[in-house]
Amino acid sequence: MYLSWTAGRLDRLHTRIDAARAALDAQLLRRASVTQELATSGVLDPAASIVLYEAAHAARQAEEEHREVAESELSTALRAVFGEPAQVEAVKEIPGGEEAALELAAAVRRVPMARRFHNDAVRAARALRRHRKVRWFRLAGYAPFPLAFEMDDEPPVALADRPVS
Repeated sequence: MYLSWTAGRLDRLHTRIDAARAALDAQLLRRASVTQELATSGVLDPAASIVLYEAAHAARQAEEEHREVAESELSTALRAVFGEPAQVEAVKEIPGGEEAALELAAAVRRVPMARRFHNDAVRAARALRRHRKVRWFRLAGYAPFPLAFEMDDEPPVALADRPVS
C-alpha cells in the first residue's frame, strides 16, 4: 500500500512539473514576444531596438539545450536597456508607450514566479526520487530525472517596481 501511494505521489509530482514547465514556457514566450513588439514599434532608439530584438529572437528560436542561456541573455538585454527609469519614462511619453511599458513590466515580473513554481516542483520530485525504496522498486518508471530551469531572471529595476493593472 505504501509503495502504491508513493508511486501515485511521484506521478502527481511529475504531472505538476509538466504543468509548471508549460506555464514557464508560456511566460518566457510572452516576455520574448512583448519585447519583440516593443523593439519593432519604433518607441525605442535604434540601438536599443536592435539589442532587444536580437535577444528576444534568440530566446524564441533557441534549442532546448541552449534555452537557459538565451533567456538569461534576454534578461541581461532588458536590464541594459531599461536599467534607468528615464528610459521607461521616455517610452511612456510616446503614444502607445504606456501600454507597452505596462505589458512588458507584467511579463518581466511573471517569469521569476513561473520559474520558481517549476523549480519547486522539480525539487520535490528529486527529493522523493532519492528515497531508497523509490529507487529499489523503480517507482519512477521511465520518467526522466527532472531538471531545474536555471537562468538569470532578475528584472530591470525600472520595470520591477511598476504596478500591474
